[in-house]
Amino acid sequence: MTINRLELTRPQILAFRRQAGALDERLPPGEDSLRRAAWAGLQDSMPRAALLSIHARVAETEPTAWEHESLVQIWGPRFSVFVIPARDLAVFSLALLPDEAKGRRRAEETAARLSTVLGTSRMTYGEAASVLGQHHYRLRYAAATGTMLIRWEGARAPVIWNVPRPEVDPLEARLELARRYLHIYGPTTAEAFGLWSGLGPRPAIAAFEVLGGSLTPVATPIGEGWILAEDEAAFRAEPGPAAPARLLPSGDAYFLLQGADRELLVPDAARRNLLWTPRVWPGAVLVGGGIAGTWRRADRVLTVQTWRRLSAAERDAVVAEAESLPLPGTGKRILVRWDA
Repeated sequence: MTINRLELTRPQILAFRRQAGALDERLPPGEDSLRRAAWAGLQDSMPRAALLSIHARVAETEPTAWEHESLVQIWGPRFSVFVIPARDLAVFSLALLPDEAKGRRRAEETAARLSTVLGTSRMTYGEAASVLGQHHYRLRYAAATGTMLIRWEGARAPVIWNVPRPEVDPLEARLELARRYLHIYGPTTAEAFGLWSGLGPRPAIAAFEVLGGSLTPVATPIGEGWILAEDEAAFRAEPGPAAPARLLPSGDAYFLLQGADRELLVPDAARRNLLWTPRVWPGAVLVGGGIAGTWRRADRVLTVQTWRRLSAAERDAVVAEAESLPLPGTGKRILVRWDA
């Protein structure tokens, strides 16, 4: 049977992703905006990357925004560190419980043992692992039960503690995670969702099959995919004006992509190699809605490597973004160094 697919262009897709990700116009300060900014989670493996992702989306972001009472840190998709809305803990934990009996038993048993060790206290995961007599990496398995939160400080050992298990069916949590992935990363495929989430292809395909009628098939410049049916009107709509500039941190959701999705965002292969490096990724410089280079920071010096000649107004917009970054502990004005 032939499937009638909605044809989407690259400009339509990128405009929708910017709009869905609140990158064209910052949201007003507040809890609701923080939740929208973290709709598909904010990766924080590079410490405080989540803070800069919030700043790119929410007005008046303070250095402590990532610690807002409405947000928590967990080991989420792919066991990476994420900042997520506290009310959505189940979506980013129970959704990831393994389907196979062995993997689920490992998660549940690890969580039960941790609960006994931690009680109502907090420990570094190294201390807890030592008490349990196992490698600290294995403690991450408990995250999928929704009973463990963390505080990630980068060079310091993460601190972990127990919380009550969310009263949500794991399948419902997984379907909601898939819907959020489709909204922020769409158009996409079940296989891409399986890779991003760490679930693997089979559970991801099963989730997309259950979503079924709530999805719209589409054709894109890189192949076939799916979007949420409720997002179709937004894909078809004329895009609004793009923001003059945004500085997206390493691992930001706008370019947390794999495979052909990277080709859609950055068609030039040489430039893709500059953004998605083999080691720690740089940040992405978004100018007028398009990625125009990369950036890295060392203390108060922010170095921008541009991919094209920027106008004076575009440079001023990038500098203004750099100087507005809510960086804790710098104490001085950020200096921008251009590496064209």
